[in-house]
Amino acid sequence: MKISDRLVDLIRQQLVSFQDEDLEFLVVYVTEKNGNKPPNLVLVGQWPIDGKRLPPVEADRELRVPSPNRRWYPLQEGQMLLGVLRAERSLSSSSWSSSLDRRLKATALALTNCLSLEIETTALNEELQQQREQIGLMVHQLRNPLTALRTYAQLLLRRLGSDSLNAGLVEGLLSEQAQLNRYVSALDQISQPKLPLEFTSTTPLLLPPLLPGDSGSNVKAVLTPLIERAEATATLQGRKWNAPKEWPNWTEKTFLFQEGYVAEVVANLLENAFRYSPKVSPIGLLINEDGICVWDEGKPISEEEREKIFRRGYRGEKSSDKAGSGLGLSLAKELADKLGGSLELVNSPEQFDASLPQKGNAFLLKLPIDKSP
Repeated sequence: MKISDRLVDLIRQQLVSFQDEDLEFLVVYVTEKNGNKPPNLVLVGQWPIDGKRLPPVEADRELRVPSPNRRWYPLQEGQMLLGVLRAERSLSSSSWSSSLDRRLKATALALTNCLSLEIETTALNEELQQQREQIGLMVHQLRNPLTALRTYAQLLLRRLGSDSLNAGLVEGLLSEQAQLNRYVSALDQISQPKLPLEFTSTTPLLLPPLLPGDSGSNVKAVLTPLIERAEATATLQGRKWNAPKEWPNWTEKTFLFQEGYVAEVVANLLENAFRYSPKVSPIGLLINEDGICVWDEGKPISEEEREKIFRRGYRGEKSSDKAGSGLGLSLAKELADKLGGSLELVNSPEQFDASLPQKGNAFLLKLPIDKSP
């Protein structure tokens, strides 16, 4: 068993604390596997520090003879012997005091816990290293087919021509392939010893996490790929999709905060709308001077649920028969707050804009962007 320098130093400090006791020396051993034979006891700490180096347990013939001046305190975790604390008195010493025995037992217990944590930490570090190596291998394996997909899509687009009715579908494939490349890059960085990603929430994201070097953008550029994806989803589901017809001037202003946060909020809102509203219900995204609104014409969320909808892990009545974690809206609100904005559920789509349906659900994202001309 490999012992860290930190644990060796702690053992030394524990042993030195007995220097005022009537002891000749103290020794700490840890067990070491020895094939099918009984484990060896390896010395890892001794007091006095400048004393004579003791021989290995198996080579010390004196230990084979019981002595009233020697006591062994096992460092035992359940049925597993992790090591042992050996205490020796001089022949001229008086009998063992109960207070000294209690101290030695307490020290043995503390060292047992430290050894147990050392073993767990070593095992976890080894597992983490194996996972990093596996992720690195997966990233390497993923890059080749992703590159091939991009190549095939580009060749197909060249054959179709930019004026083909199907060119938009191929361009959508290229856009999604670029998103997958971002996931692969994120995985690659996760496999490194230090995680440099800027977003540290433990909540799983719909979109790739932010990577160092991501530059600023504007709302229109950030939302356009999501709108194209929503249009494709609506076509597949056979429902009506209402994309923004106008883009206010503020949506084309470059902002300093991370655009990935805005995309993640809107992506979560759109996913919820497509997942939980009836297939016959229209869905849309509308932007005005107040903010960004994702709406649907489905059954309105009840008053009782409106108070709970943004709680982490809460799943409403409409989601009870569908897969999900109840984290989407709580994550969206968390990100909106990080942006210095807000996310709220308005009473009806019509309340946000008179052109929208009277009944349904509407989520409004407000951003701290200067909306002046």
